[in-house]
Amino acid sequence: MKLYDSGVYLVNGKEIMTDATEVQQKTGKAVTKEQAAENTIAYGILKKHNTSGNMDKLQVRFDKLTSHDITFVGIIQTARASGLERFPMPYVLTNCHNSLCAVGGTINEDDHMFGLTCAKKYGGVYVPPHQAVIHQFAREMLAESGAMILGSDSHTRYGALGTMAVGEGGPELVKQLLNKTYDIDMPGVVGVYLTGTPQKGVGPQDVALAIIGEVFDKGYVKNKVMEFVGPGVSNLSVDFRIGVDVMTTETTCLSSIWRTDEKVQDFYAIHGRPQAYKELNPGDVAYYDGMIEIDLGQIKPMIAMPFHPSNTYTIEELNANLMDILDDCEKRAEVSFDGAVKLDLKSKVRNGKLYVDQGIIAGCAGGGFENICDAADILKGASIGPDEFTLSVYPASTPIYMELVKNGAVASLMETGAIVKTAFCGPCFGAGDTPANNAFSIRHSTRNFPNREGSKVQKGQVASVALMDARSIAATAANKGYLTAATDLDVNYTKPKYFFDKKIYENRVFDSKGVADPSVEIQFGPNIKDWPAMSALPEHMVLKVVSEIHDPVTTTDELIPSGETSSFRSNPLGLAEFALSRKDPLYVGRAKEIQKAEKAVEAGECPIEAVPELQAVIDTIKTVYPDFGEKARKEKGYAGFGSTIFAVKPGDGSAREQAASCQKVLGGWANIANEYATKRYRSNLINWGMLPFIIGKGDLPFENLDYLFIPEIRKAVENKQSEIQAYAVKDGALKPFSLHMDALTDDEREIILKGCLINYYRG
Repeated sequence: MKLYDSGVYLVNGKEIMTDATEVQQKTGKAVTKEQAAENTIAYGILKKHNTSGNMDKLQVRFDKLTSHDITFVGIIQTARASGLERFPMPYVLTNCHNSLCAVGGTINEDDHMFGLTCAKKYGGVYVPPHQAVIHQFAREMLAESGAMILGSDSHTRYGALGTMAVGEGGPELVKQLLNKTYDIDMPGVVGVYLTGTPQKGVGPQDVALAIIGEVFDKGYVKNKVMEFVGPGVSNLSVDFRIGVDVMTTETTCLSSIWRTDEKVQDFYAIHGRPQAYKELNPGDVAYYDGMIEIDLGQIKPMIAMPFHPSNTYTIEELNANLMDILDDCEKRAEVSFDGAVKLDLKSKVRNGKLYVDQGIIAGCAGGGFENICDAADILKGASIGPDEFTLSVYPASTPIYMELVKNGAVASLMETGAIVKTAFCGPCFGAGDTPANNAFSIRHSTRNFPNREGSKVQKGQVASVALMDARSIAATAANKGYLTAATDLDVNYTKPKYFFDKKIYENRVFDSKGVADPSVEIQFGPNIKDWPAMSALPEHMVLKVVSEIHDPVTTTDELIPSGETSSFRSNPLGLAEFALSRKDPLYVGRAKEIQKAEKAVEAGECPIEAVPELQAVIDTIKTVYPDFGEKARKEKGYAGFGSTIFAVKPGDGSAREQAASCQKVLGGWANIANEYATKRYRSNLINWGMLPFIIGKGDLPFENLDYLFIPEIRKAVENKQSEIQAYAVKDGALKPFSLHMDALTDDEREIILKGCLINYYRG
């Protein structure tokens, strides 16, 4: 795999050139980078969907929207509070996350009925539980070549089908529902040039993990579009392309797009939508801001060890250096869990081989037809054994499941001792198949962050996940739990043809065909609560640092856990009780304590009486701002009191807006970071009225539990200041330091000034 150090030209879709002179000699035409950049597939799609008239500053309207049942309640509630009357575009509500009846103390079916009645009232599509995971339904029923889809799940990726899809936090979907736009600067486009053909036994997860391992730490594609080109694309089945494509999220790219061909055309025809196909290719000379060159024939079976998809090795390399790599993983666990629990992976080594406790093939990444058929071929006639090792397989949709039943794959798998279950995303985020304490799971799913599999450090339980391709998981299962690469086995892959049965959806999915019925009453369960009132940005701000995180990267799973807490996502205050619970159990109590001061101000009461320790803070501020104390007590909107957290690089992973909204409803006014891991997390902060501050790397001018004073913050936002004057309140003095804030759009500034997106749309 080769990463180019600078931008490159792709000529006729086949030749990579780094010099414009060479391009001119080849084509006989002079071309600038700017001209050639307009010949990428991505540029053409973005131009078609841009409403601003300025390709440097995009204002995008998407063709379709999609959400699942731990995001659509909050999105629709926010949109309703902001004036929603009907869905202005196709909006699909799937039920693939909170599919279980009762988890975490709430009845999830209440959320489902909320979704069904909203689909009827506002003119949407409702997919009942166990019918399809969100992204498989989108592939089968929504994707179109040249279209754009916005989803409230970070793995919203349909580029292999020619659809540029973006995963964002819920407020960005709210904007689309209210006929607003998705506003971003024109993203960079990085080419992924594929050649060759994968080895027998190598699957899409192997290719994806190889890419992630190469680019993540370098930030090579961060917030850019990955565009897959080159002759190797046509050597991959569409299922294989989809399996690579969905994992591009783990590179931190913004979106992805692939060139399309007759195999994609066949996919649409099989699914009864031949009109959705359009051939997409880059122009004769296209310029990319970077290029990843991959010989698919050189990719070997891969494994991403705990605790990140970028912690990659070949399985061959892992087996050759087993104890050293396991020792490194245990040391990573000490950092991730702050020594609270001990992960022991080296005990998994038996007779020089790594024994795993569990295998999972599931969801939007692993649950595809081809993955499961190949796994069934590997396991045919084998036994997974009667020991600790278990294998669960989740087809990504009921149509896939039905075809696997018809062609015998399900029977082959179940005969081995494996369990085949319905379409459900639970194993991916800790709401199903949670391993035993200290167990080690191998999964063809999307993420292996700390505790994402559902273990609970706060209760002394720890487990870990490694990501692998379905084929090597099946090979490991055939070897009764001992880690085995699929290339080590000689297998006859039957590659059965796929037949799609559209009647399954016709008989069960509610589709309004875009017709709203205002007479429908929305069905609310007792768990569904409105968003609490949120204050506008004050003139001056007093913040208490209530958590300080120095991990290299902080995931959204650590900011707000997934798993059983997901059932509280329709209850903003209930969910907030779990914020940072696996990373900093003291966070919630500290945030709520300082929030008492803000609540006192809103009630016209004295903040010092609510939080007595503020007396010393205000006295110190008065040494420089003598009027502050009196005005802070009497003038509403003059001073805001709340909390902030520091993290080195927060926001990797999920698009879940609750990573920000939970901080907001607990009185959070800002995050302070060296950088933000993803654009979507920063957007979530902004949409919930929180300031996305950046501070330079090095020694911090404050520490946990310190107070910060940020004078004239409202004026700074209004005046578009990038440098913000701040003070640490320490030892009876104000100690100055600078915060930075990257550029905000006019709308983003107004959202922050109003206090949140809901306030912004209420006017």
